Amino acid sequence: MGAGHGHGHGHTPGHASSDGGNRTRLLIALGLASVLVLAQAVGSVVTGSLALLTDTAHALADASGLVVAVLAATLMTRPPTSRRTWGLTRVEVIAALGQSALLVAVGAYTAVEGVRRLIAPPEVASTELLVFGVVGLLLNLAAVAVLASRRTANLNLRAAFLEVLNDALGSLGVVVAAVVIATTGFQRADAIAALLIAALIVPRAFLLGRDTLRVLLEFAPAGVDVAEVERHISALDHVRDVHDLHASTIGSGLPVLSGHVVVDEECFTGGGAMPLLDQIRECVSSHFPVPFEHVTIQLEALGPGRPECPLAHCARPPETAHR
Repeated sequence: MGAGHGHGHGHTPGHASSDGGNRTRLLIALGLASVLVLAQAVGSVVTGSLALLTDTAHALADASGLVVAVLAATLMTRPPTSRRTWGLTRVEVIAALGQSALLVAVGAYTAVEGVRRLIAPPEVASTELLVFGVVGLLLNLAAVAVLASRRTANLNLRAAFLEVLNDALGSLGVVVAAVVIATTGFQRADAIAALLIAALIVPRAFLLGRDTLRVLLEFAPAGVDVAEVERHISALDHVRDVHDLHASTIGSGLPVLSGHVVVDEECFTGGGAMPLLDQIRECVSSHFPVPFEHVTIQLEALGPGRPECPLAHCARPPETAHR
């Protein structure tokens, strides 16, 4: 029996420095979101606008989500321990799931209240609504600019970016509704804008929730077919069988792979086990859309009673056959 483990160096002190930069961006966005909540809360009372009230609730959800995002970014910098062997990497996934749930709740409330106001539209102060809408739009655009460059760093930042982007679109809807009411007197424009904001929020929230659940339920990383990984390993020289192959994601940018590989007994007697492990790690780390940084392979010698893999005697495919 033999075991091998390999990993890259993407989660070293440089990674902690990157998390510190992410945390700074989140803190700036949180400050802007807090000012926005106060301004729009006052504006929703003054104008009586559902669109602005919805945008205020959305901004409050943003601010709450950003508080969680800042905490997650802070906790993620803590190193692994003997009890938390992966550290707190998965905190960002849990934080993103909580934020998606908040957005779904805001969208559901807006849909119900928007339909009610379509039936019986109240009077909305269009001038004041326009002022508060423009203020909200400017603050949201500033938050979008702060987070845009790091929006793909992890699920936590992706969730935060989507929230402020959706809120910016919501503020734009408020501005448009204010202009329509001021120029035409069509009061239902406020409720329509609120429903459009909800339509922007909910689908993106569901997509974010789906991606976080894929991580928590330990699905294979997106774009990785485990059966194809198994075929690649099976095609290597001296490999007779591959079983118990598992691929999952611990957190953003941290895919892991483990499995058992049955090889010719001569690999152990002739000193070929370690070179074969290196070949397997090289294959799975460079030939697939997601490079596996943490690979754990258990080698097993082919013995009596073990079936031969049907690919064992196939010639190894040329390098161009790997992706």
